Amino acid sequence: MADLERPQIYLITPPDFELSSFPKRLASVLEAHPVACIRLSLASRDEDRIARAADAVREVAHAHDIAMVIETHLGLVERLGLDGVHLTDGARSVRAARKALGPDAIVGAFCGASRHDGMTAGEAGADYVSFGPVTASALGDGTVADAELFGWWSEMIEVPVVAEGLVTDRAVAALWQVTDFFAVGEEIWKTDDPAAALGSLIAEMD
Repeated sequence: MADLERPQIYLITPPDFELSSFPKRLASVLEAHPVACIRLSLASRDEDRIARAADAVREVAHAHDIAMVIETHLGLVERLGLDGVHLTDGARSVRAARKALGPDAIVGAFCGASRHDGMTAGEAGADYVSFGPVTASALGDGTVADAELFGWWSEMIEVPVVAEGLVTDRAVAALWQVTDFFAVGEEIWKTDDPAAALGSLIAEMD
């Protein structure tokens, strides 16, 4: 980032949720804090389940004028009326996704802690690259994406960068000056008050 504007928040859904209650929890977070994008990230591979979840989340997202992408399921983007796809295999599928979805769709790529994968994804047409985990967790191969990587990227590369993977208060404090987005999911959904939990993370940027 060229200046010290605060990173935007990118919400990730839980891997499983109740269709009857989650949209209300999501809406309460969106009403409390500005959010740039929402990613549907379900553990299920059942297309009917994914479609029903996408409908419920999309209704809330678009009511708040927020873009929504789906993790991995490239073939469902247009069918479900979504704004794009988040790919989890580094740069491998970026070019194919861009070709399939066209120039206006969002195509993002998770690249672990690999500068090379990140640069390759950017060159292939990714709208953003995400690195993580930023705190030791099971995301990717577990290699932590550190402040040095984000600092280098923000100084050298124009493609927006996302920090994700167990985003803690400490990680926000360490990275907010060198990332464009923080992707936050289970960190807040596992709490009793997701809006307050997100507010606590955002406060670390003040």
